Amino acid sequence: MSDDEVMRNSWRVFFNWRVLILLAMGFSSGLPLLLIGSTLKAWLSDAKISLTMMGFFSLASLPYTLKFLWSPLLDRFVPPFLGRRRGWLLISQVSLAIAFVGLANCDPQLGLRPIAIMAFIIAFISATQDIALDAYRREILATTEFGFGNSVFITGYRLGMMFAGAFALFIAATASWHAAYLSMAGAVLVGLLTTLLAPEPAIEHAPPRTMQEAFIGPFLDYLKRPGAISILLFVVFYKVADSMATEMTMPFYLQTGFTKIQVGSVVKLFGLWATIGGGLAGGALLVRLGLYRSLWIFGIMQAISNLGFAWLSQIGPNVSGLMCVITAENFTAGMGTAAYVTLLASLTNKKYSATQYALLSSLASLPRVILSAPTGYLATQMGWPVFFTFCTTCAIPGMLLLVYIRRFGVFSAQE
Repeated sequence: MSDDEVMRNSWRVFFNWRVLILLAMGFSSGLPLLLIGSTLKAWLSDAKISLTMMGFFSLASLPYTLKFLWSPLLDRFVPPFLGRRRGWLLISQVSLAIAFVGLANCDPQLGLRPIAIMAFIIAFISATQDIALDAYRREILATTEFGFGNSVFITGYRLGMMFAGAFALFIAATASWHAAYLSMAGAVLVGLLTTLLAPEPAIEHAPPRTMQEAFIGPFLDYLKRPGAISILLFVVFYKVADSMATEMTMPFYLQTGFTKIQVGSVVKLFGLWATIGGGLAGGALLVRLGLYRSLWIFGIMQAISNLGFAWLSQIGPNVSGLMCVITAENFTAGMGTAAYVTLLASLTNKKYSATQYALLSSLASLPRVILSAPTGYLATQMGWPVFFTFCTTCAIPGMLLLVYIRRFGVFSAQE
């Protein structure tokens, strides 16, 4: 079946049980990220923690960057229940629920160390779940369903982020942060029940027989390709401007004078649909523009959109202005992500898809984890207008690398 035929029958594909499973699994994947990111920073802002300290909390997400180190273990070892993919999913989801309860019982007024430790543990478990989910959706979908199924998974991921952002803020505003994080522990049941009810993918390739085969093979295969290191650098730097700006947006909203209800309504709920719309538009334009031109155009647009925050810092807590900025930033970020994820998939050898995708997605999260750590200090020293302008200029290295890696034939099949 051609791609055009797949698109014409998208509604029939959507109601396929395999695709619907991925909607719930995407929700489970998207739930933890904001709970140790912007939602946690909102909690710390309420507790009057300094911007500098909040910036360093980005390091708690380090496991997302390093998950490729243990991803081969999920291929090598099979749990004694539910099979190789669902067994690891069940382990990670039960562990996530327990960890959220632990974080809910922390108090920033009594010390930040327990919160930092719990955030790190949640990131490790969540990264492990993502490894299993990436492999699961690769193996459960038929070839004709993969494109649409991946977009449904991303939609579920965005819904999970919305729940962990907007809904958690609403609960925190009307009840407490303790209640908000306990609610998130309950939300893990969505993914857990889906794991229990979903089928295990058919085994097409036997698990690696040795640890050497599991760990060394995928990396040697990738490093043999032309321009391997330059391509990895591009993966790191392409979204660095967006990542740095996003890391400080929650403290920016609250310090500018927006209430948690306004942030939850506009940034989390309204912004979600702008992101989904941008992703759909980006996917459609990819077909016409090709991957190389799309990365160029979307990359420039998502970088420039950060200047909207500099403008918003000048006009103050204006809800209409916030809606305009969020629409532009989220829509362009959705477009950039559509092209970016397509690139990551194209770089993956299906023989080693789980480990290689873990490597690439780990590197993709590096700006958010490492390079974003000093953003609190930079925002304090520069002030909001200069800080967001500086973030925009940080997109330049990635765009220059895009020109360079083209010579290695990365885009030859998708120009």
